[in-house]
Formats: sequence, C-alpha cells, structure tokens
Amino acid sequence: MRRIFLLAALAIMAISASAQKKTTKVTIFGDSYSTFEGCITPSSNESWYFSENSPYRDKNNDVCKVEQTWWHQVIDRMGWELEVNNSYSGSTVGYHGYSHESYQARSFNTRVAYLGEPDVILSCCNTNDSWSGEKVGEYKYANWTESDMWYFRPAMARLCSTIKQNYPMAKVYFILNSELRDDISESMRVICRHYGIPLIELHDIDKQDGHPSQKGMKDFADQVVDFVKKDMK
Repeated sequence: MRRIFLLAALAIMAISASAQKKTTKVTIFGDSYSTFEGCITPSSNESWYFSENSPYRDKNNDVCKVEQTWWHQVIDRMGWELEVNNSYSGSTVGYHGYSHESYQARSFNTRVAYLGEPDVILSCCNTNDSWSGEKVGEYKYANWTESDMWYFRPAMARLCSTIKQNYPMAKVYFILNSELRDDISESMRVICRHYGIPLIELHDIDKQDGHPSQKGMKDFADQVVDFVKKDMK
C-alpha cells in the first residue's frame, strides 16, 4: 500500500513539474518593424524586412536575418514560443493611411481578431499613424463608430478594449516607438493608462531608412526584455 501511495505521489509531482514548465506562447502584433519575409501570418501581409539575397530587400538597412529582428531576440532570450506574428508593413491603428487612403484592411483594429491563443502579446503599433498625418481626435472610451476609426485616439481606445476582451488571459504590452509626434506619444500614454496596459517606451533606437538597424534591433530587444522581466517579477 505504501508503495502505491509513493508511486501516486511521484506521478502527481511529475505532472505538477510538467505543468510548471509549460512554454509561454507569445504573439507579435505589429507593423513593418516586426515583419520578416516568410515569418508573418497570414502570408498575404506585406513585409518590410527581407533576407540578404532577396530582390525586395532595402539595401540601406543591414537587417537581413530573422534572428536579427527584435522580436526573435526577445523570444529567444525569454525562452518563449512564437504563437503568431501578425505584422503588416505600413499598418495603422486607425483607418487613415498615407495619401488619405483607407487602411481599414490592414488596420490593427481589423487584424486584432487573428492573434491565436497567446499567453503574452507584444504590440508595436503606432508608427504609421504618426507618419501618415492621421489626426488624433478626441479621447473616447465607448460607443465607437466607424467614422471614429479615422482618428487615432478613439481607434487606439477601441483596440485596447477589444484586445483585452478577446484575450482576457493574455498579458498585453504595447510598445511606443521613439521619435514619433508628441500628440501620438502622449495619447498612447493616456489610453494605455486608462486600460491598465503596460507601455514600453523605446529610446535611442538606431534606424536606417526609418527602421531599426541591427544595432537598433538589439537595443529594441534589450529594452523590451528589461521591461518585461521587471514587470513579471
């Protein structure tokens, strides 16, 4: 009888240890900064970063391997597993795109339903809203209309609300790019604070053609890892 109890206890301990070793699944939800050819879902999303020999690669930027990207470095250093990388070059939070085009199809608010089943979500999402000249509008935290989605503040608030509703068990982090418009940066701080979502503010990121270089990617990863490790203590 004692032998049976011992075996049962060992089995319970083994199951418990296995559960504790469950790998954290992370979803990357981004724009061009988080793309790399062949590594984004769905594959129809446009990429900005390409491999060294690709004819589409921007030769003015030295990132040419997926291992050099900020998100790959973060996943590797944290011991995480990639769930989905739903990143889309040029994507905006609101619907306002470059040259006043509608970016609804690539908007973060459109793509937020397709992030898998992550334990962690890392989202760098605000750069093109700043660069495209999108107006910030007014802060609005409920009853959004489609016309509201042409302004950054209501669009960002709806994104925060939806991501928390759709992924209640996931730890969400938004990432604020450096060198953006002041009104976009301050809006991110206010809205993330309203929803209780941590905001990682990047600084001193080296860029080539407006996108992180190899050095910039490493600094990007360093800042994300440092923030997340402190937040998870």
